Amino acid sequence: MKVTVFVWLLVVTAGAFVYGQSPSAAELLRRVDDNEIFTTIEYEGDMIIEYQNRRYVKTMKAWARQNNDSFIEFVNPEDRGTKYLKKSGRLYVYSPDNEEVMLISGHMLKESMMGSDMSYEDTIENEKLSVRYDAVISGAETRDGKDCWVLDLNAKKKTESYPKRKLWVEKTSMDCVHYELFALSGAKLKEYNLLKVEVFGGRRFPVEIEIRDLLRKNSKTTMIMRNVVMDKPIADSVFSQRNLER
Repeated sequence: MKVTVFVWLLVVTAGAFVYGQSPSAAELLRRVDDNEIFTTIEYEGDMIIEYQNRRYVKTMKAWARQNNDSFIEFVNPEDRGTKYLKKSGRLYVYSPDNEEVMLISGHMLKESMMGSDMSYEDTIENEKLSVRYDAVISGAETRDGKDCWVLDLNAKKKTESYPKRKLWVEKTSMDCVHYELFALSGAKLKEYNLLKVEVFGGRRFPVEIEIRDLLRKNSKTTMIMRNVVMDKPIADSVFSQRNLER
């Protein structure tokens, strides 16, 4: 989806706010999705992992296209040369230690990525939330001083990794400032907090987030994006097996 669609939705839904009407749950979820839509993105980033009183900083370069293809290369000394390629819903990793490419699949998808609070499974979700979940507005709350709508999401398919989600969407900016992920039993598995947003081409995009895997004690991961470039052409060769093995 291109930026023009985002702009159109912004205009259409803004009318409801002007006249004091509450937006529908579907409108809110579309707005959250639209803030994170891009044709392409390129950035440098840090993955800061704090686990059991130890701190690890991993630095990366990343490229992605329409949330379908992505390529990540780690450049910090400890992980230099480790690369990930997401292509057509599959995730591959290249390890410089054994100079081999491995497909990450099955139970391995639930494992931690690079020791972080994110699983491999978290990184390969392609479809927008509005496609995968039904949403209802369960209330309104103030969170970190921000007035928010609270959205309860239930998965449309049984194959979802997180059957239930809960989102706090700021009323004025439509930023998703916090969300929680749940198992089917209702057990809370993960929490995400929005730390920083920047504006690109008229939409607000999260460039710094904090993730906590609640099944890991004393653990959190902070993701920071820098030098972000959006909607510029990226060569097909970037998202190729040859680039992974180079």
